[in-house]
Amino acid sequence: MKRRAAGSHRMVHAWCHHLEMGNASDAASLFASSISKEQDILMGSVYSLFCILSLIGNCLLLLVAFHKRSTLKPAEFFIINLSISDLGMTLSLFPLAIPSAFSHRWLFGEITCQLYAMCGVLFGLCSLTNLTALSLVCCLKVCFPTYGNKFSPSHSRLLVAGVWCYSSVFAVGPLAQWGHYSAEPYGTACCIDWHAPNQELSALTYIVCLFVFCYALPCTIIFLSYSFILLTVRGSRQAVQQHVSPQTKTTNAHALIVKLSIAVCIGFLGAWTPYAAVAMWAAFGDATTVPPVAFALAAVLAKSSTIYNPMVYLLCKPNFRECLCRDTSTLRQMMHRGSPQPQERFSFTPQRNKDTSASTRFSNGQQDSYGACLNCTENAALQNTACVLTGSSYTEVTVSQLSAKPGTDFI
Repeated sequence: MKRRAAGSHRMVHAWCHHLEMGNASDAASLFASSISKEQDILMGSVYSLFCILSLIGNCLLLLVAFHKRSTLKPAEFFIINLSISDLGMTLSLFPLAIPSAFSHRWLFGEITCQLYAMCGVLFGLCSLTNLTALSLVCCLKVCFPTYGNKFSPSHSRLLVAGVWCYSSVFAVGPLAQWGHYSAEPYGTACCIDWHAPNQELSALTYIVCLFVFCYALPCTIIFLSYSFILLTVRGSRQAVQQHVSPQTKTTNAHALIVKLSIAVCIGFLGAWTPYAAVAMWAAFGDATTVPPVAFALAAVLAKSSTIYNPMVYLLCKPNFRECLCRDTSTLRQMMHRGSPQPQERFSFTPQRNKDTSASTRFSNGQQDSYGACLNCTENAALQNTACVLTGSSYTEVTVSQLSAKPGTDFI
């Protein structure tokens, strides 16, 4: 009896050892790269470049926003939130994806894989939902100014919080067994398990809801919002051409923000659409026919979305660009002289802003802070002269001589 019991114990131990070895083998094969070593090295190199550009661009954009934090317009909160989500994606994904790509396999285990996938979904959905909210705010401001003028920074903050909550629902879902996270088909990163809908109903409902509420619906809202904006701006231009009025600057300001927002949306959607198409192919078609290299290429394009927002706004938005140039000039002068210059004209510390900010007083007695607002174009359209107070100098000039910079600030 003792011999039979000992034999049974050895058989159970061997079977458990076999199961453990099988699970380890499955995990090893799951996290092994299914594309060539050369393709992994190329992907790791591209990720490294994206990481550097995203860190520099988004940090600079947040720095500029910090310097002008007291003068931020409601729509600019969404630009800042977009940079935060892009920076979150950069810091949470690239440090894991780059060494895994160079090592030709996922290096960080199952739990980290789940967290990596959750961060990718959270920050990706946050960026898309944020762009949707930005398009709605722009549409409200341009097409329905009666209601848009009531939209305040506090409304923007509330809407930004709603964006994060909305994205979190779909990001946490797979951790609560609504859908699944798993390794990407190419093996060196993790995301939603696109093969699961072929086996489980809950995974199928998650993918359907994700596609409808986090891709199709936002894209439709963005398209309709900017279509209404373009039609409104076009009608305004035709009306303004019949009158000689400085209000053209306001029209140009609306046109500028529309162009910049459309550029960011096109860049983001262009980056994520290939991945969405490949994912839907795997989820609702024959997953075995999807080549792993197609997922790898789509993932590279998707991660490039982190560099579009700072590139567009820092290079193309005049007041952001000028603020960055002035910061750079001030830093260069400080480094050249070896010490900070307290009388430097272009400084953005809060105290110096308070002391040296320019103000504009119109001839009807209305006063507007030029350094703090930069949107006095509509008031200027009603006046012929203005008195400009800068520092200790006080000068009367015609409105036409005022800088065109007020027209470049938006909403």
